[in-house]
Amino acid sequence: MHTVIDELPAFFQGFTTTLFLAVVSAVLSLIFGTMLAALRVAPMGSLRAVSAVYVETVRNTPLTLVFVFFVFVLPTLGIILPLGKVPAIIALSVYTSAFVCEAVRSGINSVGVGQAEAARAIGLRTTQTLALIILPQAVRSVIPPLINVLIALTKNTSVAAGFTVVELTSTGRRLSLDHPADVIPILLGVAAFYLIITIPAGLLANFIERKVVFAR
Repeated sequence: MHTVIDELPAFFQGFTTTLFLAVVSAVLSLIFGTMLAALRVAPMGSLRAVSAVYVETVRNTPLTLVFVFFVFVLPTLGIILPLGKVPAIIALSVYTSAFVCEAVRSGINSVGVGQAEAARAIGLRTTQTLALIILPQAVRSVIPPLINVLIALTKNTSVAAGFTVVELTSTGRRLSLDHPADVIPILLGVAAFYLIITIPAGLLANFIERKVVFAR
């Protein structure tokens, strides 16, 4: 236990990196995932097909392979990203956006078809209908599953430890090698720092879900 206390600065540094990866990737995933969801319900079949292929391909690909693609494969194609956080953020965002897309699409599909028909009847375009009519109604039911997706994203940042990113899991691995007699307290410390992010997020998801049910 003394090791965990003595190494708190290292834990905190790894925690801040994990939090940074999670927050930036979450923002990018929400933006890109919402755009994909809009394509999934677009009137043009080609747009729906492109989005569907992307989502199904990424969702069924291990996250580690996505990291391998951006860290090792892209340089062989002449696209060299700076090592560290940038490829990790891109990989996490690309992967998580597919799950965000499905969550948002389920919320869009929960809105009655008559809403879109009424919007078209008064002359609104598809993008206006989606932005002004559909999404505002869908967002309440979408928020709880989206938070669960972002909780999974936070835990998925641990994959970055294998790709030169010194985040929380990487810090725990290094400290375990430096202090082999205190492996269990160190791993418990790593878990505690993850819980600092995931437990409040889970409580928020439960709170919002109760509010949504009550509103209905």
